[in-house]
Amino acid sequence: MEYLQTIGQQIGSMRFTDFLDIFIVAFLIYKLMPLLRSTGTVRIGGVVLTVIVIAGLTELFDLHALSFILNQLLAVGLIAVVILFQPELRRMIDHLSGMKLKRFLGVHKPEQEMEPVIAQTVQACEAMSRERVGALIVFARDTRLDEYLKSGTVIDGKVSEQLIRNVFFPKAALHDGAMIIREGRVMAAACVLPLSDTSRLSADLGTRHRAAVGMSEVSDAVVVVVSEETGAVSVAVGGMLKRHLAPQTLERLLINELCPDTTPKEDNLVVKLRQKLQKKEKGDTSDEK
Repeated sequence: MEYLQTIGQQIGSMRFTDFLDIFIVAFLIYKLMPLLRSTGTVRIGGVVLTVIVIAGLTELFDLHALSFILNQLLAVGLIAVVILFQPELRRMIDHLSGMKLKRFLGVHKPEQEMEPVIAQTVQACEAMSRERVGALIVFARDTRLDEYLKSGTVIDGKVSEQLIRNVFFPKAALHDGAMIIREGRVMAAACVLPLSDTSRLSADLGTRHRAAVGMSEVSDAVVVVVSEETGAVSVAVGGMLKRHLAPQTLERLLINELCPDTTPKEDNLVVKLRQKLQKKEKGDTSDEK
């Protein structure tokens, strides 16, 4: 009871600014937690956490020698972290700089314009799957992927089935690499992506699939892969690879990932209502005959 009374007294003595401070810190932590999905960020966090734990132990047990060594390391620790984790830090900064304020605050418009883009992409993937044409298509989201756009050839064109198939045609100049789609447009092709070093991937998967998973590990992008050997269509999101997707499944997955504010339930309701009306009209015509 005394412990609860002490907590109550401390809460009672808090000012409005204290509650505001706690709320802002909690909100920032909640919004920045998705950054921990990438393996690079986990490595940085692990190093920082280890240093904090060791520092706490040295103070707790009065380990003077270890404390002296730790202080010397901390003197150059920041520079060492920047040098060792330069790629990871660059990706984190790129992610934060590309994140729009409205989306960060949770206020953003539904991305309805992505639906025709998805439809054209699914049609192209279906055709390339039949013809055994390899493809690697990256859909950028909050992370703008400027670093990877620079490695390819700028296109900045409207997304269409013909454009996608022409880019990945085996004898085309830009077929060997990734296409990056951002804000509903084909921004670049023949882009170089980072390869994943995870051991979870099957041994029969090639460079395209490892590049797809690698890109999804270091960013929030959605990556579509068409296998040149089997024609199978796969999607990588958040470091996970979903394989052997049918065209309908691919379209539904892309809509769920790229158009989170769409309302498929309402669409399904409209479709069902239209079907009922068509059946009713057919019934009326049959009665007239």
